[in-house]
Amino acid sequence: MNWNDLLRLPTTLLAIVAGVLLLLALAQLLAARQHVRERRHVTAAGHTLLLLVFFVLAVVLGGTAMSLRGYRFLGEEAPVVQIDAQILSPQRWALTLTWPDGVTRKVMLAGDDFQVDAVVLKWKLPAMLAGLPPLYRLDRISGRYDDATAEMTAPRTVIDFRQAGTDDLIDLKKQMPRWFPEVDTVFGSAAFLPLVDGGHYSVSLMRTGALVARPDEATQQRISQPLGE
Repeated sequence: MNWNDLLRLPTTLLAIVAGVLLLLALAQLLAARQHVRERRHVTAAGHTLLLLVFFVLAVVLGGTAMSLRGYRFLGEEAPVVQIDAQILSPQRWALTLTWPDGVTRKVMLAGDDFQVDAVVLKWKLPAMLAGLPPLYRLDRISGRYDDATAEMTAPRTVIDFRQAGTDDLIDLKKQMPRWFPEVDTVFGSAAFLPLVDGGHYSVSLMRTGALVARPDEATQQRISQPLGE
């Protein structure tokens, strides 16, 4: 992952700022110790107060960074994941997922289609006017059956991609809404497409929060073929 990719991660930016604040807190600690030695207690108290402020801010930003693991800044259209499908048996698939930073993961899916869900974090008006871009993360991928009865009775597969666990910002927003007044959570529209053997798909997220899944040309031709051909 290069620096351009890293700087699209709010976790990275917040961690950098938290690190700078910790360095400032350390500088205030050294200055306070020096003034104590020189018996300049009022000045030392001022540096101690700044030390506490910088340290608390660093802890808050560090905690926020942990709650935003897996999120990225959302541009006009952000590539979310590339999907390559291989059939194992009827309605059983091996998928290779490739993220924009080149990381790959193999998962097993049951069904006729794949469905991808993403979460978009939008901000309320003051933060939007300040130019704060929306954030997004891939939430899950699941199998989907064309037949509604099979959807209710056949094996279901869901792969969760959350990295922050119970400390995810959305969970924290639900538990402590007053602590995150500027956060407005929006769940992006789920996108699904039929699976075909050897299929290749690109999934992107629009700035509106809508997911778009696109097969490549060869995959589209196979999807469009009538059954049995």
